[in-house]
Amino acid sequence: MSNRMENFVVSARKYRPLQFEDVVGQASITDTLEHAIGNNQLAQALLFCGPRGVGKTTCARILARKINEENNQIDEENQDFAFNIFELDAASNNSVDDIRSLIDQVRFAPQVGKYKVYIIDEVHMLSQAAFNAFLKTLEEPPAHAIFILATTEKHKIIPTILSRCQIYDFKRISINDIKLHLENIARQEDVEYEEDALHLIAQKADGALRDALSIFDRMVTFTSGKLTLEKVAENLNVLDYEYYFKITDAALKNEIPNLMLQFNDILNKGFDAHLFISGLGGHFRDLLVAKIPQTIDLLEVGENTKIKYLDQAQRCDSQFLIDAIEICNTADIHYKTSKNARLTVEIALMQLGSLTAENSIDKKKSLG
Repeated sequence: MSNRMENFVVSARKYRPLQFEDVVGQASITDTLEHAIGNNQLAQALLFCGPRGVGKTTCARILARKINEENNQIDEENQDFAFNIFELDAASNNSVDDIRSLIDQVRFAPQVGKYKVYIIDEVHMLSQAAFNAFLKTLEEPPAHAIFILATTEKHKIIPTILSRCQIYDFKRISINDIKLHLENIARQEDVEYEEDALHLIAQKADGALRDALSIFDRMVTFTSGKLTLEKVAENLNVLDYEYYFKITDAALKNEIPNLMLQFNDILNKGFDAHLFISGLGGHFRDLLVAKIPQTIDLLEVGENTKIKYLDQAQRCDSQFLIDAIEICNTADIHYKTSKNARLTVEIALMQLGSLTAENSIDKKKSLG
């Protein structure tokens, strides 16, 4: 057991891409970089911007290896050293002295390979003096030097640095791309999974593949290698879709007492009432999207859950869904300023339960 613990490598490191074609969700950038290398048109100063966990440092390392690939005579253990890759974390090396010592190194040509590649991560953390010391070298670098700067906060970088770099904007990775990547890893790791469970992990990651892989590792440990939607939702503290389906069914049948009891049950399980009401609004939006054939692609859920949405959407009137979205949105807006937040949500549920009542002329009048 201890041996397994020693050898455990988190998925984000174990499955870090080593080739551009393996990078997930950044095809336009990886294609551009490959063409630039192939046509010998690579700028000497590149700036990779974008949210965390989307592949900036990974692409920087692949690029650094690619441009010195013709000298690939060294075993993989010493690969980074052999390819003259120097990484600097600007978050902890942000003083003018750190940049001056980097500039001193840059003057010397590489002993092996054609280029020395300097990857400066979190470059927005450099001090103003460090930025200024870096300007001249960045504008006129030696022929053997290539700088790759990476940042999550492009707006913090001074314009004089931006104008000297070729800028690549990395985008958030789509839920579907993350889910497909997780499926591939799950198969390699012999992990049993429900597709909807991986979909939920991908949603929770919010476009960051590294976050998705971190959650995936945690869920595999928690579920002992059997990822089910129920278990993943429980561990991520996400309300299972089933709650929203039940609430909607109760609202369609005007079962106000049932709505109140279900809401109480949700609160007793430790879920936040504000997240519940905003999530319920999202559920009604998804039902509306599922109701119209042209917009079904906007429904970002797993296949099994999609079938449930399509089924329930057929039982809901479009006007009911529009009114329900409005009620949830109003409760969401008023929640923080309310003296009695629970009552705000309960009133919204009563209004939802009255929408299809025969005597409901206006959704805000009689609660039926």
